[in-house]
Parts: sequence; structure tokens; C-alpha cells
Amino acid sequence: MEWFQELTTFEKTYWVITGISTFMFLLVLITTIIGAKTDDIGDVDAEIDADTGAGFQFFTLKNLVAFFTIFGWSGIASMDAGNATGTTIIISIFSGLLMMFVMAALFYYISKLSSSGTLKMKNALNSIGEVYLTVGANRSKTGKIQIKIQGALRELEALTDYNEDLKQGKIIKVIEVTNNGILIIEPQN
Repeated sequence: MEWFQELTTFEKTYWVITGISTFMFLLVLITTIIGAKTDDIGDVDAEIDADTGAGFQFFTLKNLVAFFTIFGWSGIASMDAGNATGTTIIISIFSGLLMMFVMAALFYYISKLSSSGTLKMKNALNSIGEVYLTVGANRSKTGKIQIKIQGALRELEALTDYNEDLKQGKIIKVIEVTNNGILIIEPQN
């Protein structure tokens, strides 16, 4: 503790901020690894009417802990390099804000990588597929088709306005989607 007593008040302040924030950073890191949620503060229930995604969240607990950790360590490094007090503060604040921005951007873009997996039938329009189970002529019998929608091969119900049954293996094109999600198809030549 002798080295701490020999420090100036300015240096002591930086070391205290760095020590506390580094300890908190390690706690957040450990709880993140084991799966605990560190951004939850109390019980808050909210209803969200629109699926807007995570958004760009700049002020979160993780970002604030990262700010003070980088703020402290960059300040200590700046003081060790012999920089003046004002320069050290500017470097510390800039480094901390940069870290917050990088983390917020990282989490924002990671959240954009996920997909809901919900099938949107309108995406089937004008797609080419193949009859799997015979589709009856003039909407007389519902059949099934195999079609690639949203990057996955799907087996979906279909009807046709064509005058002949569309047999298994026939290449088709989706021309319409009904309100109840049945595809209207026509044969391709």
C-alpha cells in the first residue's frame, strides 16, 4: 500500500475508478458467461406493440462498466506516458466513449443477425417449385407442392385454376396466395 500512498490525488482517483470498474467488468463477464442477465434492474413489465428489434442501445450497464474500465486503464497508461492532467482526462473520456460506441454497435449488429423464422406466405409469390401431391384441376382438390421460400424448402398446400390435374413432379409457379395461406399455382412449360 506504500505505492498507493505516494500517488497524487489525481492518480489515486484513477486507480480507484479502475479497480472498482475492473472488478465490476469481471463480474459482468462471469455472469454473462454463465448466462445471468446483468442488464435487468428490478421487475419491470412492459408490452411492446411493434417488433422494432433491439435498436442501438448506448447506455446499458455493460456499456457503462466498459466505459469506466477503459476510462481508468487508458488514464493510467496516459499518466505513465507522462501526459498532463488535461490530456489524460481527454484521452480517458475519448477512449471510454469509443469503447461504449463499439460495444453498442457490436450488440446492435449481432441482434440483426437473428431471424424470426416466421414464414411469410407473400414471399412465395412468383416462386418456382414442384408438385409433391397431385393438385386437382379448377380448385377441385388441394394438393401439396415443394417450394423454396426464405431460404428453406417447404411443403405447402396448393390449388390451381388450370383445366387439368397437376401431377407429382410437375414444375409450377406460384401466382397468388389466398387469405388463408393456400398457394394458387400454374404449370410451367
